[in-house]
Amino acid sequence: MIERELTVSNRLGLHARATAKLVQVLSAFRSTVTLTAKGREVNAKSIMGVMLLAAGQGTTVKLRVEGEDEAQAADAAIALFDRRFDEDS
Repeated sequence: MIERELTVSNRLGLHARATAKLVQVLSAFRSTVTLTAKGREVNAKSIMGVMLLAAGQGTTVKLRVEGEDEAQAADAAIALFDRRFDEDS
């Protein structure tokens, strides 16, 4: 199991476009991926679940990945957060 705290750093937070991008990236992996923020834990492969976090800019979220390809799934999610969901370009 891999756990990592991440900060939502893109200006609009986990809005619809950023959430869709995250779900699309994670859907390629077999591992179970959850995000926790503000006392809520959701399936990170669910658009509605991630949207329910209402994670705005500056929110800290905990990423938890568990499964056969957990390292690759975690790396992909972390890279997307680090790239600010590709919204700066």
